[in-house]
Amino acid sequence: MTYDYQIRVLPQVAANEQAIKEFVAREKGLKPSTINAVRVLRRSIDARQRTIYINLSVRVFVNEQPTKDEYVHRDYPNVEGAAPVIVVGAGPAGLFAALKLIECGVRPIVVERGKDVRSRKVDVANISRMHTVDPESNYCFGEGGAGAYSDGKLYTRSKKRGSIEGVLNIFCQHGASCSILADAHPHLGTDKLPRIIENIRNTIRNCGGEVHFETRMEELLVKGNRICGIRTNKGEFLAGAVILATGHSAKDVYRNLHAGGVALEAKGIAVGVRLEHPSQLIDSIQYHNPQGRGKYLPPAEYSFTTQVDGRGVYSFCMCPGGVVIPSASASEELLVNGMSPSHRGGKWSNSGMVVQINCEDIELPEMQIDVDGFDPIDPSSPLRVMAFQERLERLCWLMGNRRQTAPAQRMTDFVRGKLSYDLPESSYAPGIISSPMHFWLPKFVGQRLQRGFENFGRASHGFLTREATLIGVETRTSSPVRIVRNNDTLEHLNIEGLFPCGEGAGYAGGIVSAAVDGERCALSAKEYIGSL
Repeated sequence: MTYDYQIRVLPQVAANEQAIKEFVAREKGLKPSTINAVRVLRRSIDARQRTIYINLSVRVFVNEQPTKDEYVHRDYPNVEGAAPVIVVGAGPAGLFAALKLIECGVRPIVVERGKDVRSRKVDVANISRMHTVDPESNYCFGEGGAGAYSDGKLYTRSKKRGSIEGVLNIFCQHGASCSILADAHPHLGTDKLPRIIENIRNTIRNCGGEVHFETRMEELLVKGNRICGIRTNKGEFLAGAVILATGHSAKDVYRNLHAGGVALEAKGIAVGVRLEHPSQLIDSIQYHNPQGRGKYLPPAEYSFTTQVDGRGVYSFCMCPGGVVIPSASASEELLVNGMSPSHRGGKWSNSGMVVQINCEDIELPEMQIDVDGFDPIDPSSPLRVMAFQERLERLCWLMGNRRQTAPAQRMTDFVRGKLSYDLPESSYAPGIISSPMHFWLPKFVGQRLQRGFENFGRASHGFLTREATLIGVETRTSSPVRIVRNNDTLEHLNIEGLFPCGEGAGYAGGIVSAAVDGERCALSAKEYIGSL
């Protein structure tokens, strides 16, 4: 028989299956010899008090052997010769759309402007080594999208739990650890993601689908109000319905769509900085122990949010034991992000610290950024938030000496409005340079960050410290544009057969939500081609 229990144990108990068995037997009155296995269904950390506990949901197998696979296996049919649907982009939204199309008996044709996930490694390394950015192959573009070289976080605030569990099971089927099914905040790690992505690509191809790298969509082909297909940079014409999953950094796509009269609207984003602490310091703060996390606890996470003058100020994409990376997708721009390996064992922990920006804020005087080469922002344009984003990224590049060297400042100096005369050691490989970020960041952003940091320091003693470093700038938290679609059919508002999808279309925010949206768009595309 199997029994499901909710238990609360010390970290050293949670780390050992035999210890969990003994605890369950003692607490539930079972004979230890009858417990063949214990499977953890859910795991979370309760660090609210000085004594840290692990909350576990466990399935206990009494006089019964567990099934071999912890995940639900999904079968994919061969779709060679089936009706095609074009998927533009091989990030989470595009890859999961392709898998769902195969499941539905439709042949996906995936086109990706960047390189395969392994070949991308040389190009992303050159950003740090040579300070050169390949506009088609970088941390944003290429197989796996912006999430391929990241912490690989797999949690979302979405309430569609069934779809989310399905996504996690697919990751497990393609090589992810089954621990992601149990962890409250699951992650894959940048060292594990490339192989998982390759396995997904192999599934697509083995089932008769196509995946084309270094193939950029040059033009959406529309006749009347119906999609015909796309034209690529290789001169090819690909016919069929289109799932547009280009990611939130494809600025050229937004411009081309806008020039072609495709309905778009501006969308709010959040901008700020990456904040980097020594990981041991974050461990000691979060676990209430000067010695840090000890042997049995994972690197500590944090989440902060506050309101300053009517706008949210909050932490974003926290990477325990991770590094700060250069995330530019074009030359003459500088922006940063964070990533972690699966073990999260690095010397530093970082997160985005950002301020909420609404569309109407772009017109405020304290948001204006004057940079050579840019015209004034058109306040009526659906690309106006993207225009602000571009100007801030160019300004940061200028402040970094026109390289990928990032402007930086000690956290306490930033709050006090002082230049940092020296900087702590940092994980940011291209290097950091002291810069008065309090002075050149838009006042709308900088002043709210200063007060937000003061609030966070009061809430968590030791968090506001000169040992922490601000690294600029964090701008790509979400898409600055929404490609407008029908809420029911997921088709574009005025183009039949076009399905804007994922983060780039403004309908997702992270790996899991993008994957879920990809699956939904695939189902809608299947229904669309079935009606023709």
